[in-house]
Amino acid sequence: MTSIYDILRRPLVTEKSSFQSAKLNQYAFEVHPKATKQQIKEAVEVLFDVTVTRVNVMIHPPKITRSLRNRRRQIRRSAYKKAIVTLKPGDRIDVFEGVQ
Repeated sequence: MTSIYDILRRPLVTEKSSFQSAKLNQYAFEVHPKATKQQIKEAVEVLFDVTVTRVNVMIHPPKITRSLRNRRRQIRRSAYKKAIVTLKPGDRIDVFEGVQ
């Protein structure tokens, strides 16, 4: 990881993350597997110009699911690292505003 653009991969927009962004001022991102909490905090603060108060990190293990068309066929979904970032009251990230 050489830059802050490599740390944050994509925002995670689900029903739960929409509730967290509206009520709890928390935002979820998929991050690089080797990113630390401090690196995630710096990346969010620089990219979105907000103040981060807390970073929680989870590692989701790989999962094996069945195919929709063929029940015998198995699909492996890769593992990923997820970060939930809590912002200072009053700060917002515009990417999540129109989604609900």
